[in-house]
Amino acid sequence: MAERGLTTLRHPAAAPLAVAAAGLAGAAYLYGTNPHEPGQLLPQCPFRYVTGLLCPACGGTRMVYDLLHGQFAAAWHDNRVLLLAAPFALLLLGRWFVEGLRGRRWRPELKPRTQALVLGIAVTWTIVRNLR
Repeated sequence: MAERGLTTLRHPAAAPLAVAAAGLAGAAYLYGTNPHEPGQLLPQCPFRYVTGLLCPACGGTRMVYDLLHGQFAAAWHDNRVLLLAAPFALLLLGRWFVEGLRGRRWRPELKPRTQALVLGIAVTWTIVRNLR
């Protein structure tokens, strides 16, 4: 019986399903926890804690909270680059899950130029948002 449980955990769809479940659990918690108000039980950004600067993902928690409550303009204000990138991340998660259901292990392969573009956007966004 234990062997069957291990086989289930090794199934190619198990990891993307676990990531999606963790994301949904986090979203359910966040729905009732307003990160715009001080004193909430939410993690701090380690980059901001150490440097005092905003990282490329700072504002992501507030952005998700605002999206969960239908406040798209507020989400845009919280982190517009992350908001624009979110659908691509969801598409990657969906593809990972579908490939897992088909019994295939899948990892996105980004070409070096794409990796450089993503890194360049993240660095540029970090600089721009900290100059304002």
